[in-house]
Amino acid sequence: MDLKDQLKLIADRTKHKDNIQTEEATKNAFIMPFLQSLGYDVFNPLEVVPEFVADIGIKKGEKIDYAIFKDGNPTILVECKDWRQNLNVHDGQLLRYFHVSKAKFGLLTNGIVYRFYSDLVMPNKMDEKPFLEFNITEIKDNQIEELKKFHKANFDAESIVNTASEMKFMNELKHLLNKELTEPTPEFVKHFAKQVYPSVVTARVLEQFTELTKKSIQHYISDLITDRLKTALSKEDEKSKIENSSEISAEQNLEDISKVNTTAEELEGFLIVKTILRQNIPATRVTYRDAQSYFAIFLDDNNRKAVCRLYLNGGKKFIGLFDENKKETKNEIETLDDIFKYSTELLKTIEMYEK
Repeated sequence: MDLKDQLKLIADRTKHKDNIQTEEATKNAFIMPFLQSLGYDVFNPLEVVPEFVADIGIKKGEKIDYAIFKDGNPTILVECKDWRQNLNVHDGQLLRYFHVSKAKFGLLTNGIVYRFYSDLVMPNKMDEKPFLEFNITEIKDNQIEELKKFHKANFDAESIVNTASEMKFMNELKHLLNKELTEPTPEFVKHFAKQVYPSVVTARVLEQFTELTKKSIQHYISDLITDRLKTALSKEDEKSKIENSSEISAEQNLEDISKVNTTAEELEGFLIVKTILRQNIPATRVTYRDAQSYFAIFLDDNNRKAVCRLYLNGGKKFIGLFDENKKETKNEIETLDDIFKYSTELLKTIEMYEK
């Protein structure tokens, strides 16, 4: 079994995280299997040392959860937290341990989110930001490739450090781009406004171009996804539709299924909704079921978790949204791009079901 398959097994296990009540249980269920997937024997005290003692100044006997050893020296310090813990409030503890250790890397994790640190900015002082971070339930192929460098069979500290700096800055740039594409700053807007507006960019013009920039970004992303991914996702969704046909809701059974025709426009609408929702959840959790009078989109293919309905086959187009009481409200849309206007409502619906 390769690393990708092992990580998928751990990710699948996190679906039952509500049964995990303590930090120790988090270690046993998620973190120890993760270390094992990297080739380390968690039961060998010469390789993975639990409760590793790290004296910090006048504080003696301070312990870190695990230290991974190589050639008799600690190479990776691992600080673990309960899966419900926010890691942002715990990185200082790992930083203190890192400062007094010979380890070159630090790992902070709650079993779901993993953050790898080093001392790229200042020698022997752990960086404030990780150079590699991922959620194991959403890990990408390029992140797996970077993670492979930490495998016992491949581990080379110097090689990792040589690429870690580039990864760190790329991650920070991606975060900045994400912020700009979601809520563009005045500087970002001015950069483009100056290139298309024939006069001075006043405060009023800047306000106008802020909205235009947002819309342009949304349209561009929509066009890009439609052009490049529509065919692949349509095949994936058709497969999902066939596999789940036996679970078609009673509501849909009342209709003549033979008359249902899933159109390219409906699939494009589904793709847009899926794009919006994947900001907060894995795209694989978003599914659909087509009916004769509407196109329904669900979370986890559960008819009790309706996200929205698309009405695209009549003279006018609508998107149906649901409130906390499952009451549907139809909103008229002129084009599929108008679905982006309801991003906030769609994400709130997901948050409601996640609670």
